[in-house]
Amino acid sequence: MKKTLLVRAAIAAALVEVSAAAASAQMSEAVGIRAQGMSGAFTAIADDSTASWWNPAGIASGPYFNAIIEFGSQRQPGPERAVPASETGSRGFSIAYPAAALSYYRVQVSAIRPVPTTAAPSAGRQDEGSTDIRLQSFVLNQFGATVGQSLGRHLVLASTVKLVRASVAAEVRPAAAASLDAAADLDGPTDTHAGLDIGAMARFGQLRLGLMVRNVSESSFGEGDHEALLDRHFRAGVAFSSRSNLTIVAADFDLTTTIGATGSEERRAAVGGEGWSTGKRFGFRGGASVNTLDAARVAFSGGVSAAVRAGTYVDVAAAVGTDDSRRGWGFALRVTF
Repeated sequence: MKKTLLVRAAIAAALVEVSAAAASAQMSEAVGIRAQGMSGAFTAIADDSTASWWNPAGIASGPYFNAIIEFGSQRQPGPERAVPASETGSRGFSIAYPAAALSYYRVQVSAIRPVPTTAAPSAGRQDEGSTDIRLQSFVLNQFGATVGQSLGRHLVLASTVKLVRASVAAEVRPAAAASLDAAADLDGPTDTHAGLDIGAMARFGQLRLGLMVRNVSESSFGEGDHEALLDRHFRAGVAFSSRSNLTIVAADFDLTTTIGATGSEERRAAVGGEGWSTGKRFGFRGGASVNTLDAARVAFSGGVSAAVRAGTYVDVAAAVGTDDSRRGWGFALRVTF
């Protein structure tokens, strides 16, 4: 009897540890409407003010002035809207010059997933699991200041120093009372940490190479089973543009594994492209991405930009496909000159 109790206690402790570790808050593709229209193949491009998020070194290749207001949403409904499921909502504002940028982003990740049972299965039948559902909400408010420095003719190094104010809340409820809306309504304690992102961009003619290191100084929010982590994340990209710079194709690769909102491991690869009409009145984007740890599911995305007046654009993006975690939409107003 004592041995059985010890086994059950060990299993319960292991489940708590796994649950906490799986609460990593990776959301690298939640920001940037142009990036989303290219399925995230943006690390070697990043030539607008969202470079403060995607690759700080990209601001050196952008226009003299660029400002963006954006909104977006990604929702993973799960099979027949069952669990696990997640929803990521974002909004932000960024402004950039060729050597500096300021940004603010708010990202909320809500998730629900089953709570594994710790009870031993009855003889002669399989463990049927638990009907309890874990709800979790992670809300991040990030204020960033980006500066860059050219090293010679081909290389730019830059960093985003950021102040991250975030809260994490979690709760276990019966399945009948669990939903993404209920998870989004959870309220938890707020912590504030300083952080740092570093980016590099090399350019050789029409070829660009990019490297992004997000969360150089890792930070955590909450405690114990309610902990969410901002892990160090490496991502690389390559892009090739036409001589007129009206067309560009790109590819991105995660160099490290991340944990999604519902606890699944991810290492993504993406390809995308962008083309502009002469005079840059209209722009069109498309791309595809895949979690290389689960290559059976693919997300396809597309986007359009339209000039409402000289230097002012409306950007939209949408993603579909068999990869539920990337389905969503985004909208931005962009001013550039």
